[in-house]
Amino acid sequence: MGKLSSFRDLNVYQKLKALHLDVHWETMRFPKHEMYELGSQVRRSSNAVPAILAEGWGSRHTNIYIEAINRSMGELRETQHHIDVAHEKAYFSQERFDELDTRYDECGRMLEGLHQSLSKWRGTTRTGHVVREERAAYGSESEDADWDQIAELTLEHDKEL
Repeated sequence: MGKLSSFRDLNVYQKLKALHLDVHWETMRFPKHEMYELGSQVRRSSNAVPAILAEGWGSRHTNIYIEAINRSMGELRETQHHIDVAHEKAYFSQERFDELDTRYDECGRMLEGLHQSLSKWRGTTRTGHVVREERAAYGSESEDADWDQIAELTLEHDKEL
């Protein structure tokens, strides 16, 4: 198994970046009056999903990385909302909407799986809206030593998908 050296090595990051670029070009076809309204919102939220994931990876702290995954999932759902609205305004065909929505759902599952894997490794469980932290060191001396394990766990989860 290889080693992750960068957020760019993550399959989920690569998929999210490609999805953002597809969404970006689609929004450039929106009517002129929507270019800086809905179009801008879609472009910004779709770009935020992989950007926040990259930012979290760069923190090298488990809690911050997991929080970044959560924030990415939030931006992903916001993007899906904007795409829903664009579809209802007839800016996307049904086929194109279905394709984009399916790809966002897939990435959402990947992010959720990564979140669950890291949380389990860290000793944090999440059931519904309850988060229980048995051990969640933040900024401890062991945090840097654990980063290699976190990267390996991320890689293992990423390869499964």
